[in-house]
Amino acid sequence: MTFADKTAAQMQELIHTEKTTIAEVTKQAFDRIEALEPKVDAFLAMNKEQAMQQAEEMDKVPLAERGPLFGLPIGVKDNIVTEGLETTASSRILEGFNPIYNATVVEKLKAAGMITVGKLNMDEFAMGSSNENSYYKKTKNPWNLETVPGGSSGGSAAAVAAGEVPFTLGSDTGGSIRQPASFCGVVGMKPTYGRVSRFGLIAFASSLDQIGPVTRTVKDNALLLQAISGHDERDSTSADIEVPNFAEALTGDIQGLRIGVPKEYFAEGVSEAAKQAVRDALQVLEEKGATWEEISLPHSKYALATYYLLASSEASSNLSRFDGIRYGYRTQKAGNLLEFYMNTRSEGFGDEVKRRIMLGTYALSSGYYEAYYKKAQKVRTLIKQDFDKAFENYDVIIGPTTPTPAFKIGEIIDDPLTMYANDILTIPVNLAGVPAISVPCGFENGLPLGLQIIGKYFDEETVYRVADVFEQATDFHKKTPQTWEGAAQ
Repeated sequence: MTFADKTAAQMQELIHTEKTTIAEVTKQAFDRIEALEPKVDAFLAMNKEQAMQQAEEMDKVPLAERGPLFGLPIGVKDNIVTEGLETTASSRILEGFNPIYNATVVEKLKAAGMITVGKLNMDEFAMGSSNENSYYKKTKNPWNLETVPGGSSGGSAAAVAAGEVPFTLGSDTGGSIRQPASFCGVVGMKPTYGRVSRFGLIAFASSLDQIGPVTRTVKDNALLLQAISGHDERDSTSADIEVPNFAEALTGDIQGLRIGVPKEYFAEGVSEAAKQAVRDALQVLEEKGATWEEISLPHSKYALATYYLLASSEASSNLSRFDGIRYGYRTQKAGNLLEFYMNTRSEGFGDEVKRRIMLGTYALSSGYYEAYYKKAQKVRTLIKQDFDKAFENYDVIIGPTTPTPAFKIGEIIDDPLTMYANDILTIPVNLAGVPAISVPCGFENGLPLGLQIIGKYFDEETVYRVADVFEQATDFHKKTPQTWEGAAQ
C-alpha cells in the first residue's frame, strides 16, 4: 500500500481502521525520500531517528484524542527554525546552525500531532525564483528533472509533487510559495499578512514574508493552514483575529460569486497557453454559478520595481546580523576585526544575496532614501488601493500564477532581470498583503500551469471555496509527474 497519493482524510481512515500505523506511514515517507532524493534533491537535513520514535509513541495515543493531521509526515522549509535540527536558509553563512528553539509554526505542527521528517532546500535566504541559489544543491522539478521547481520554496513544492511527503511549509515574500506550486503542479497558499506567525522565520523582508502551506489538494491545504494560524504575542505583526474553520468553508457552492480578471495579468510575456488555461478555468467557474468581468489594477506595472527596492532594503537590514561572531560560518582569513566581518560575509553569502544587500543599502543611503525607498513605499500604497477598490465589487481576483511553465536549469540564472520577471504576477499580492492560492489548471509542453485566486484581507475561506470548486470540477490535481513511478512503493 502506498500513501503518496492519499489525502489527509484517506490516511486517517486507514490508520483509524488499523489497516496501517503512524509508524508505517512515517517509514514509507522516509523510504520514498530515500528512493527519490538522488533525482529530486528536495531535502537538506533529515530527522529520521527522532521522527520514527515520535511515530511509535503517537500510535499509542487514543483515537478520540487525534485531529485530522495527527501522525502525518511534513517537511519544513529550511528558513523556519527547528530545535536541534540544522537550519541554514540554504546559505553557507548558517552552515552547522542548530537552533535552540522552535518557530511558532513548528510548535503548532507539534500540537496538531504532525511529524517533521526534514528540512527542505530553498533559494538562499529565500532570494530567488528557481532554487538555483542554494549553497548546497539544486532541487529539480519532478515533472522534468532538467527544469527548475521554482523558488524560493522549490524544495517544498518538489517534495509534495514527487509524493515524498503530503504536506510542506514554505514562505512567500514575492511569490515564493505560489510560483513553485505552479511550476510543480501542486496547491500553494500565501495567507493574509499577519494570519500566520513569523516568529522563528529567518527574515528576508519583514513586511512581506509570510509562511504558508503546500499540499496536493485544496482541503489538505485548508487543514494545514488551520493548524498553523493564530495570534502570537512573540510576533508584533501577528493579527489578533479569530481563525475560522477553513475546511468547513469548502461548501462547493459559488453561486453568484463575482470574479475580477485583471487585464494586466494577460499582458505581453504571459504565454498563450497560460492565458488559455485561465480562460478555461473561468468557464468552469462560470458553469458553477460564478460571473466574471475584466478589471484593471493600473499600478501593477510598477510592482516589480517597487518590490525589489523594498524587499532589498529590508534584506540589507535583516541580514546585517550575520557576522560570524556568534554562530554559523566564520572566515579563516582575517588580520583584524574589520577584515573578519568583510571576509566572513563575502565568503558566506552567495551572489544573489550580495546583489540584494547592495541594492538595499544603496536605496536606504543618505541622499537616495527619498528618491527610492520612500517613493517605493508610496507606490506600494497605490497598489494596495487598487486591490481595495477592486474588492468593493468582486469577491476574488483571478489570473495566471506565472507567465510561463518551469524553465530549464541554468537557462536564465545569469540574467537577473528575466529571473525577477517570473514573479511579476505574484508580487502585487505581497505588496498588498492579501491572501492568494495557486492551484493546477493546465499544462504547457508537459509542464504544469497554475491558476492564481486572490482574496480579500483575512478571507482565505472564499479563496479556498473557489479553489475547491475548481479542483473538484477538474482532474489536474490527480496528475502525477514522471518521477512518481520511480519511487519505492
